[in-house]
Amino acid sequence: MNKNDLVASVVDISGLAKGDASKAVDAVFDAISNSLKARDDVRLVGFGTFSASLRKASKGRNPRTGEEIDIKASWVPKFKAGKGLKDTVQ
Repeated sequence: MNKNDLVASVVDISGLAKGDASKAVDAVFDAISNSLKARDDVRLVGFGTFSASLRKASKGRNPRTGEEIDIKASWVPKFKAGKGLKDTVQ
């Protein structure tokens, strides 16, 4: 499922107009992104938790040359599925 499919599904389930459903989906994505940017977790009970996690700096290798390189620390998004979502998928 891609974003257009998700919007179409929201239209079918909610009865919203396609433009309104698209705005709603974009608003949810923006709200989650902005919370993670502020290092806040987004907890959706029964669905899951989005969080930002600091990945430590590490050493790596350039696959072409084999040269060792430094990989700097960075913030990465993470998602942990909740019980409701896990039960739905099983």
